[in-house]
Amino acid sequence: MTATSQDPGRALAVGAGPTPGGRKAPRRRRRHPLTLDYVSFFVMFLGLPLGLFLVFVIWPFAQAAYYSFTNWTGFSADFDVIGVSNYLRLFNDELFRTAVWNSARLALVVPLVTISIALIFASLITVGGSAKGNIRGLAGSDFYRVVSFFPYAIPAIVIALMWRLIFDPNIGLINGVLTAFGLGQFESYPWLGRVATAMPVTMFVIIWGMVGFYMLLFIAAIKGVPAETFEAARLDGAGRWRTIRSIILPLIRNNVQTAWIYLGIIALDGFVYVQALNPTGGPANSTLVMSQYLFRTAFSDFRFGLASAMGVVLALVTLLFAAIVFSVNRALGGRDEKGSSG
Repeated sequence: MTATSQDPGRALAVGAGPTPGGRKAPRRRRRHPLTLDYVSFFVMFLGLPLGLFLVFVIWPFAQAAYYSFTNWTGFSADFDVIGVSNYLRLFNDELFRTAVWNSARLALVVPLVTISIALIFASLITVGGSAKGNIRGLAGSDFYRVVSFFPYAIPAIVIALMWRLIFDPNIGLINGVLTAFGLGQFESYPWLGRVATAMPVTMFVIIWGMVGFYMLLFIAAIKGVPAETFEAARLDGAGRWRTIRSIILPLIRNNVQTAWIYLGIIALDGFVYVQALNPTGGPANSTLVMSQYLFRTAFSDFRFGLASAMGVVLALVTLLFAAIVFSVNRALGGRDEKGSSG
């Protein structure tokens, strides 16, 4: 007796021909038996991470969204639901609009400058070497790679405090060096105390701390490009800048997109850097950002309901920033995971 005669269902499936419309009948998918290993796998690798995400990410955000409609002080169980009054107060608060503008400036400048510098360094270290022989980076590129990563290994608060001392008007290294070169106008110059220089200095400190990591990210991405691609570009007469623009950038576009989003999130937050460099928000609030104003409102003014509304606005601005980056990348020819044009 054959296997098909022992199993009539199997014989029917094997002998099933095309349907009257000419199409083959769809094959029925076999359901995986609910064994202990199967269930435990999904519980450990799907259920547990999903549960942690819901408890520690989604639930706190939902709580913040709820408290944003109240006048909760943060230290009392009593509060009243006041609707959208907190949001109306924010939109009419000139200081909050200043903080939003400062955060937007950071989100525009920091990712652009950081990615540009990191991409240039990564290209020089990977394909910026001699035009003769194999494709290689500059001499001593391994040393540059290690040294450039040092700033990222230092905690952000340490970086900010270190640069605050370097830019100190009285004992700072910057003023000492400039004065030693005969630039007397920089004696006791308050870099963090002038409206014209406070925000640029803050941007510089954030960029200095981020460039090394994203340079390594781009180096890893460029290493994934086949060497034959660079050799073909060299044979066609492409120089270093043409190679970066026409070969490297299109092929690591998704890595650039990811870096832009992460840097934008860091810049929109920026609390550690701005709080350490200018705890009061800088001269004329020129370095005050949303997260810093949120912290002040919650823990100095004890208006946690209003601070929660700020947090919701900050989250929405961050999501909007990510959506803009995705849209721009797609409009410029980014590709999806299947490699088709977006």
